[in-house]
Amino acid sequence: MASHIVGYPRMGPKRELKFALESFWDGKSSAEDLKKVSADLRSSIWKQMADAGIKYIPSNTFSYYDQVLDTTAMLGAVPSRYNWTGGEIGFDTYFSMARGNASVPAMEMTKWFDTNYHFIVPELGPDVNFSYASHKAVDEYKEAKGLGVNTVPVLIGPVSYLLLSKPAKGVEKSFPLLSLLDKVLPIYKEVISELKAAGASWIQFDEPTLVLDLEAHQLEAFTKAYAELESTLSGLDVLIETYFADVPAGAFKTLTALKGVTAFGFDLVRGTQTLDLIKGGFPSGKYLFAGVVDGRNIWANDLAASLELLKSLEGIAGKDKLVVSTSCSLLHTAVDLINEPKLDDEIKSWLAFAAQKVVEVNALAKALAGDKDEAFFSASAAAQASRKTSPRVTNEAVQKAAAALRGSDHRRATNVSARLDAQQKKLNLPVLPTTTIGSFPQTVELRRVRREYKAKKISEEEYVKAIKEEIKKVVDLQEELDIDVLVHGEPERNDMVEYFGEQLSGFAFTANGWVQSYGSRCVKPPIIYGDVSRPKPMTVFWSSIAQSMTKRPMKGMLTGPVTILNWSFVRNDQPRFETCYQIALAIKDEVEDLEKAGITVIQIDEAALREGLPLRKAEHAFYLNWAVHSFRITNVDIQDTTQIHTHMCYSNFNDIIHSIIDMDADVITIENSRSDEKLLSVFREGVKYGAGIGPGVYDIHSPRIPSTEEIADRVNKMLAVLDTNILWVNPDCGLKTRKYTEVKPALQAMVSAAKAIRTQLASAK
Repeated sequence: MASHIVGYPRMGPKRELKFALESFWDGKSSAEDLKKVSADLRSSIWKQMADAGIKYIPSNTFSYYDQVLDTTAMLGAVPSRYNWTGGEIGFDTYFSMARGNASVPAMEMTKWFDTNYHFIVPELGPDVNFSYASHKAVDEYKEAKGLGVNTVPVLIGPVSYLLLSKPAKGVEKSFPLLSLLDKVLPIYKEVISELKAAGASWIQFDEPTLVLDLEAHQLEAFTKAYAELESTLSGLDVLIETYFADVPAGAFKTLTALKGVTAFGFDLVRGTQTLDLIKGGFPSGKYLFAGVVDGRNIWANDLAASLELLKSLEGIAGKDKLVVSTSCSLLHTAVDLINEPKLDDEIKSWLAFAAQKVVEVNALAKALAGDKDEAFFSASAAAQASRKTSPRVTNEAVQKAAAALRGSDHRRATNVSARLDAQQKKLNLPVLPTTTIGSFPQTVELRRVRREYKAKKISEEEYVKAIKEEIKKVVDLQEELDIDVLVHGEPERNDMVEYFGEQLSGFAFTANGWVQSYGSRCVKPPIIYGDVSRPKPMTVFWSSIAQSMTKRPMKGMLTGPVTILNWSFVRNDQPRFETCYQIALAIKDEVEDLEKAGITVIQIDEAALREGLPLRKAEHAFYLNWAVHSFRITNVDIQDTTQIHTHMCYSNFNDIIHSIIDMDADVITIENSRSDEKLLSVFREGVKYGAGIGPGVYDIHSPRIPSTEEIADRVNKMLAVLDTNILWVNPDCGLKTRKYTEVKPALQAMVSAAKAIRTQLASAK
């Protein structure tokens, strides 16, 4: 029985790629150094899978930034502003598209379906001259082959690539992106032909858009594309991989009828209803790649249950046509439990990171073939039983409090307009108030202080002194820049979710459980294994110190319950909304303690609210109802004069704008500039927004420093659709990934732009 891995984490067990990328970007190492680190990582990954007995090992899932940007490079679809003149795309052009450069901004970045991974959105139009401009897929196949590993090259499928793209600037928004299919398919044919010539026997096309609600003409594009590719694919086994949700019945019918395709991969963890379609009519003679090992979470597989499911599928597909697989790429999990010596043995027994999932996949394949590792399966059963019965998982008081939430929608008693009036009397802010989103640059020295405190190399007194000094530096800088509502810069926090999880019960933490978010940016999601509560205040100490350093309003900075949920590895033994309500109650306690401590502006970030939106429209309303309700729970009992902010970033918010309004926050700051001000179109179309709103005026994920004029232009565009008295001026997101040499001039430009427009508005009266 064969085994398959959809994709594998690329950062390395100790984030080797992250450090290599950042060293290269900072000019401290060469392109050859970066390529060497990357080649070593790929070699290690391929060898690990081969040694574990995996038959179908993927290649071309490694990336220096993201796999969609790799496809853009392969197709030569470089926007003209990057001045690419043809030939093989090098690092300069590639990273300029991803990060921008001194003269031009980066391409838009958005979430990869409903994950915390991001991709660079292709910008396409009728005038794009596609050309075969990156031979990465073929080069990596040959590289693996040279190491003695025959891999399955993986490409983003042509239809999904186009469906995930957007019309370039200056192109009509209604431009039909699928009309470019005839232009991209010749490039795919070239790549396929080169892979065949290099000796490939299998090829994998990832077509994840097949799980979305597609229209008839979009489904027809799949039929057209693979019919056109059929002759080029002749002689290859072809796998179409889907993941993250059920494949709808219409898409399943289209998919399983595609010409030239010999295998179909399905997510059977999140796509359990797809099982009914498979049982109702899977095409004979085709391979079924059954994604039974979860690629999105870190819980150990219930091997007995998976084996039972696989046996039932064996009767449908046939013994020689069933392949055991992961539900999606393992990119979304941590790398290896072997790097976690501090996790206690009980919790560790409940977990499986990417390396362990590879072993699980192969163990299931061997068991299905009659070579069952009884000891391995027995250990799995014992771990499953332990997790169900462990007293550390359940807290009856928390469950009772969460259950009591039902029956109320938890809205503040006064409407937002009256609250804003009361807040303005207290805060006395100018028109177009300026603020930042929360974090300031995380310097090498600051990281060293936190690291040494955690390792007990410095005392608590020394740690507090160092953090106070950093807060004072951030406060003084903001006052020097004349920012209106300040932040303390979050120097005590490595990560906005990890920091809170460390102080909440029901969470466990890893030392090296890093997961790539985009580029070199990695996050270390906490593990929610049990009921959640807040034993003591989490941020009041630092917020109070920061407020004592200034007479200006100082924001208390919290991460909201939905974001903590969506950016954690969440327990899978109860509905997600129940866990979210528990977190909401914990954050509610913190909000009320901040208010008691004299903090008059409290920001509850919900950066990931949109990210958790189900991929199918029929499931949207249920999710948005409990997610928005969870946010309202956090601040339902505070005074009208306390101003509640929230922040959202790097997703498409236009389709959930009414739910955002229903959150009933006093002020929302929201990413806007990197997505070509797409958010503003909602207000042009007549949506009325009465609360405060700060669409971001510059992109913080690029080192590029905007000019005062550029920011003023953005603000004026906002004023064309938003009332002056509700508009705030702020960056797109937090500043932790930037350097002070970038942050200071960018914020100077932002404040100067706000002041210039205030003067214009005053003179116009």
